[in-house]
Amino acid sequence: MEFRTITPEEVDGFFAALSIAFADTRPDPDEVRNDRQVIEPDRSFAAFDDGRIVGCASVISQRMVVPGGALVPTAGITMVGVLPTHRRRGILRQLMDRMLEQANDRGEPLATLFASQASIYGRFGFGHAAQHLTYDIALERVSWAAGTEPTGRVRLVPRDEALPLIRKIYDAAIVGRPGAVELDDRWLPVSFWESSKEDERPFYAVHEDDEGVPDAFAMYTIKHEWPRGLPNLEMKVRRIVTTTPASTASMWRFLFDVDLVARVRAEVRPLDDPLLLQVDEPRALRPELDDGLFLRPVDITTALAARAYAADGRVVLAVTDATLGRNDGAFELVADAGAATCRQTTSEPDIVGSIQAIGCMYLGAVTWASLAAAGRVEERTPGAIERADAMCRTDRPPWPAVYF
Repeated sequence: MEFRTITPEEVDGFFAALSIAFADTRPDPDEVRNDRQVIEPDRSFAAFDDGRIVGCASVISQRMVVPGGALVPTAGITMVGVLPTHRRRGILRQLMDRMLEQANDRGEPLATLFASQASIYGRFGFGHAAQHLTYDIALERVSWAAGTEPTGRVRLVPRDEALPLIRKIYDAAIVGRPGAVELDDRWLPVSFWESSKEDERPFYAVHEDDEGVPDAFAMYTIKHEWPRGLPNLEMKVRRIVTTTPASTASMWRFLFDVDLVARVRAEVRPLDDPLLLQVDEPRALRPELDDGLFLRPVDITTALAARAYAADGRVVLAVTDATLGRNDGAFELVADAGAATCRQTTSEPDIVGSIQAIGCMYLGAVTWASLAAAGRVEERTPGAIERADAMCRTDRPPWPAVYF
């Protein structure tokens, strides 16, 4: 078995193997067109058996918002799959090792991914770092709270006109939002795609305030169903980002009032979504909690020093990392005036846990106390868990608004 990065000429074979790994006979042309815009061959690793790609995994170079607002270089792992004929041979382990080592060489202290199966990635040190909500909205039950009357106006605009507006709104919305990734020139058109499929051709709606300033957008698709001639259309809200209370209420009210639509589903909503408090009957949203972003430190000292801290303090963490030995040991984390330093130490640990536990708590979605209650970390010094939670507390839950 040969393991290496692919050449530009091997991209089609890479996509073909990935499609088979995900139980499809051939790649979707729309997905290939989009993925070609972001795939980095020198960051796309493959396993070759007799010259044929049988396993694949890719990294997208990103910058992610961490607690405190800093944008930190991050290895976004995606396009991971192994052919069914080659499972249980350690191929994914080999590919993951190469991606993480390359991330370290490139100075990326964090690696993230969205999992097709969450149980796969814990053994590689990835912790569940962010959750999100999915709505299946009962439109007939929606009633609005006082003070949510629509303001400004909503315009439907062509994609080319929408993209620069989307970028400005998105950039404003992710300030200080842990887990959000920066949308660069490469990634923006892929996150807001075009499709040739009839039920996946997106509409782009932009809300402007009373002064005409764009402050929210939504991307949605419509699935047509007309049983016995009656409209029973389903709207899927693929992306919606708002920046003010007024724009949140106005954009959702527009979406809920689109003619002929009987059902609205919305993906990847933040846990602190204002909509939950803008409707009188939150049960009408029928929210479901889903796992979202998985994260692991590639360089624990750099990663822990990159984020901000809510309280001053010192804690020594004993960490085990079976994949990256440099993260295996005791580390002294000292927070002072919001910033922090982290270094290896020979001091006795206050808290003992795995690199996966560090990944869980890093963005602020999971507390040290929750990890301790679940048996994922052990407190060795009385009061250390409470001290660590005071240091690592965040005001906003993480929200990776865009899948990759």
